[in-house]
Amino acid sequence: MDFEFFRTTMPKTRKADYYLGCLDSSVFIDFNRTNDNRICLRRISFDGYGCCNLERGSNILSENESKEFIEEMGKENLDQATITKLVKQIVKINKEYIWNDALQQYNLIEKK
Repeated sequence: MDFEFFRTTMPKTRKADYYLGCLDSSVFIDFNRTNDNRICLRRISFDGYGCCNLERGSNILSENESKEFIEEMGKENLDQATITKLVKQIVKINKEYIWNDALQQYNLIEKK
């Protein structure tokens, strides 16, 4: 599946370190960088569902995955295969905090 991820910005009221959009702006995903340079999911919003905030308890990417994510976000053009793999991984490790029906509708998690 081609998500066509793109870097974006958000209003100051929606603070995060990194922002991605995908699927023709149907999904927006916000990420934070921890003090030890690990990437965590901050929030994810879906057309038709609203915004799912992960205030506490967000699981973080591994050290290597976080490094890969940060490097990818610094590139001129996102490598779609790499960023898709990393986004799907962070969604997978945080799936208990996100609406399953939205994840399935937008193919961000394997369907049961």
